[in-house]
Parts: sequence; C-alpha cells; structure tokens
Amino acid sequence: MKRIITILIVGLSLGANAQQDLLVSQYMFNHLLLNPAYAGSHEYMMATLLYRKQWVDFKGAPETQVASLHGPLGLSQFGWGALISHDKIGVTDRTDAYLNAAYHLKVGPTMRLSLGLRGGGGYYSYKNSDLTYWDEGDPAFAGNRVSKFLPNVGAGVYLYTKKFYAGLSVPTIISYDPSKSLSFDVSGGDVVPHQVRHYFATVGTAIELSQDVVMKPSVLVKYVDNAPVEADFNLNFLLANTVWIGGSYRTGDSFVGILELQLSKKLRLGYSYDFTFTDIKDYSSGSHEIMLGYDFGYDIMKIKTPRYF
Repeated sequence: MKRIITILIVGLSLGANAQQDLLVSQYMFNHLLLNPAYAGSHEYMMATLLYRKQWVDFKGAPETQVASLHGPLGLSQFGWGALISHDKIGVTDRTDAYLNAAYHLKVGPTMRLSLGLRGGGGYYSYKNSDLTYWDEGDPAFAGNRVSKFLPNVGAGVYLYTKKFYAGLSVPTIISYDPSKSLSFDVSGGDVVPHQVRHYFATVGTAIELSQDVVMKPSVLVKYVDNAPVEADFNLNFLLANTVWIGGSYRTGDSFVGILELQLSKKLRLGYSYDFTFTDIKDYSSGSHEIMLGYDFGYDIMKIKTPRYF
C-alpha cells in the first residue's frame, strides 16, 4: 500500500492540475509568501524562517522550508523582497527562488495601494531509482534522475492600512501546461511538472476589543483550474501585544490551531497544528508548522499601533 501511495504522490506532483503552490498555515503573518506587493509594506525589514511537516506518519508526505526577507528601499515608495522555498514530496524535490519588487502609492490619509512583481523560477527533480513501478519499459521512467528548471513571474496588488488589508495575486503567471494560454510545453518527450497558475484573494482587519485584546479575522480564497475552490477562514486574537492565539478552518481539508509569541521587541516565534478531517486522518496524525520571525529596526515602544499584518 505504501508503494502505491508513493507512486500516486509522484504522479500528482508531476502532472496533475491540482493545488501546487506553497501550502502553509501561518501566511497571515507574512503575506510575501502569497503576494509580491506585500514587499516593503512596513518601515523596517522583516525576516522569516518557516518549516512545515505535513501529514505526519504519512510516507512521502510534503515537507517544506521557506526563508524570506523584505523591506522598504530607503525613503522611497519602493519595496523589495527575496523568497526561497524548498518542497519535498515523495521522491520529488522542488526549490523556488524569487526576487520581489513593489511600488506603494498613497491613496488616502492612512491607506496605501501597492503594486508588486516577482521573478525567478523553480528547479524540479526526482530519482527514478527511489520509485517502485511495474512497467520497466515505460519511457517516463527512463534514466535515474530527471530535473528541470522552469522560470516564472508573478504579480499582485495589496491595499492596506494599519488595521486593514485586501490583496489579489497570481504568484506564478506562466503555466507549463500546453493545454492553457500563456503556457509553454518544455517537455521535449521528458517528464515535466505541469506548473499551473494559482489565484489568491485575501482580506483581513484588526478590531480592538479592549486595550489588551485585538481580534483579527481574515479570509483567503484560493483558485486553480480543475480543482475545487478552497477558502481559509481565520480568526486570531492578540493578547497584551504579546501573544497571538487563534485558528483557521480550511474548507474540505482541516482545522488549524495557531499560537505566536512575541519573544522580544523584534523576535517572534509561531507554531501551528493542522487537524485534517479528510480520509488522510486514518494514516496521519496531522501537520506541524513552526515559524521564526525577526524585525530589523522595529521598536514596539516607539509606535502607537503594534504590527498586525
């Protein structure tokens, strides 16, 4: 059974038009993962490290590492950012690297509109020697290692104030699927991952319930062709400007518990746990995710409103 599962995972990662972009649960604390227009939306630099172990005890399940850094470009209206991520699913590996740039326009007394672009690509590889398969003459499994670099670009818009945000983004515009527009067929007879476009829409706000309690509801809607529309409904509470606690409901997938601690004025530590309610629950005890954030130059004592987004 485990051998069959491994082959199924490889097939999904290489050829299926399903959800392919990064799946993390703590994106609401770093929107650069979804939207290049978020780059430079604060007056200081933000660095984030994230590790996710999905579907614990499930052989070949996804494992993800992400590193990001972004901030304003001097005193200008430009922001910059860098994002590196690594995904391992079964015997396949994917490493993405992107540079992000954003331009922030003032559209009201406290509101700004940011337009963002990103450029880079993903390096995909897998080892046939790690597979168990029945048809040894299948050309899809010729050779030991298959690898391919797929360049890509992304774009997004991000409207925000200190206590509100809304965004639209397409992190990967180029689709490597010959059946779609704006796509490229780079297979040349080889097995190539079909990277398809993903669309994200986000909105959230921060509501002060008291001097020491802030409520932050938010929603993320995700769409990709030939897959169900998926939505995350998030609700988090900030207690005494020190502890974030809350959770999410991911339609058709899981419930998520979230905890983030402000360890110092600049250092943050977050943890989330996904309780899946799909059939995978019979094989996995859930998904763990840990995030470490550091804000360069950020001094919580010098500003009236703490960092909400």
